[in-house]
Amino acid sequence: MQTDSSFTFVLFGGTGDLSMRKILPALYEAHRAGGMLAESGRIVAVARHAEDRDGYLQWVNENVKSHVSKNGLDEAAWASFLKRIDYVKLDLGKPEDFALLRDAVSGLPGIRVFYLATGPSLFVPICRALASVGLNENARIVLEKPLGYDLKSSNAINDAVGEIFAEEQIYRIDHYLGKEPVQNLLALRFGNALFEPLWRREWVESIQITIAEELGVEARGDFYDNTGALRDMVQNHLLQLLSIVAMEPPHSMDSDSVRDEKLRVLRALKPVDERDIGKVAVRGQYHAGGIRGTPVPGYATEPGVKKDSTTETFVALKVEIENWRWAGVPFFLRTGKRLADRVAEIVVNFRPVPHSALGSPALRPGANRLVIRLQPNETIRLYCLAKQPGEGMNLASVHLDLAFDQFFREGQMEAYQRLLLDVINGRLALFVRRDEQEAAWRWVEPILNEWSSANRPPKPYAAGTWGPAASSAMLAQHGTCWLEEEN
Repeated sequence: MQTDSSFTFVLFGGTGDLSMRKILPALYEAHRAGGMLAESGRIVAVARHAEDRDGYLQWVNENVKSHVSKNGLDEAAWASFLKRIDYVKLDLGKPEDFALLRDAVSGLPGIRVFYLATGPSLFVPICRALASVGLNENARIVLEKPLGYDLKSSNAINDAVGEIFAEEQIYRIDHYLGKEPVQNLLALRFGNALFEPLWRREWVESIQITIAEELGVEARGDFYDNTGALRDMVQNHLLQLLSIVAMEPPHSMDSDSVRDEKLRVLRALKPVDERDIGKVAVRGQYHAGGIRGTPVPGYATEPGVKKDSTTETFVALKVEIENWRWAGVPFFLRTGKRLADRVAEIVVNFRPVPHSALGSPALRPGANRLVIRLQPNETIRLYCLAKQPGEGMNLASVHLDLAFDQFFREGQMEAYQRLLLDVINGRLALFVRRDEQEAAWRWVEPILNEWSSANRPPKPYAAGTWGPAASSAMLAQHGTCWLEEEN
């Protein structure tokens, strides 16, 4: 992916955790690859912790290097990357300080990208301050999640930002959409005659989408206790992945064609009746347990968390899509912290053959399955049955495997790297449009409202397990189970 696009990339929250772990490493990898970033492109970090550029570069050296390059750091590339970086010491609480930023970027070339790696409460003040000094022209704004606390607050942010930036200038980022297997899911479905005829209710029995974390809330207790797993993961990441899996073929891969089809899926989600939430939604919170033999504390004893907190750290949902392609097919969504493993995957369970002359093993659910692994390793694996060598017709499950790091030796990009290049080059397809976001909030709100009004604590689960037993029971009612339970 070569580019001649000049740019000035302004990074708000330039000393924050996200900048250190993801954004600057992604920009470094693009720089190191050569040709992905225009030679004239500059990075301007904005923060108030470092006094000057030298102090900021020292901070970057200490906090970014450990997060870059699986193949080791290229010192020459690193040194030349640091030459791209400028720094502006700025107090976001003082709009008058933005004149310093205007002066710093006024002579720099190309499109201006403002990346807001800050809390959502700062989105509107930053945008207004940028407009006050004329920096909202020839610009793109990148908004990190969470964008609001509910539909009302999300609309308030979008309304205010929309007064300053046009919709085509706004890039609402969801890094799961930049992952290679998600892109390959589109290629598999719409580039191959093999899958598309099977991608419908007649041949798909159920679909599972899981994003599981071994980590707890770490140092984010204050934030997480006011957010919870439904807002933090379901409203954005999981529903976006669901819309990619279930969307109709777009007429092209341009940004609005893709996002129009995702929106149709989100609008076709079967509304959740508050009386049925107990049947289709499981809410959990981790207690003390162990991760790979190491004891870990319960959620309520984590720093920043209220001792009597009822915030959920686990959610499992049964979702239905009311359209011709998917009517009657259950989609099971699951996310949680302090689970048994770190994994993100999409599991498509195809229906068993209607009759088998080969015996009952050919009828088992796992015989025909597509597993798209997003992390920790990125693979696509198709399971089917084959005859075991030897006498008799004995069947065994085998798989066809696409491991990206083995098949494609070069050219792999992390999700943030791809998405940041898309922002610089003006490609919107992998970013969330406002109407998509509104549809997602509208669907989750009945669950949020019921959980906030009901006087019921989340179901407990021990850290290091796969969540509350009610999650497995919900799938058992439909004659299936989570993938790891079958194995």
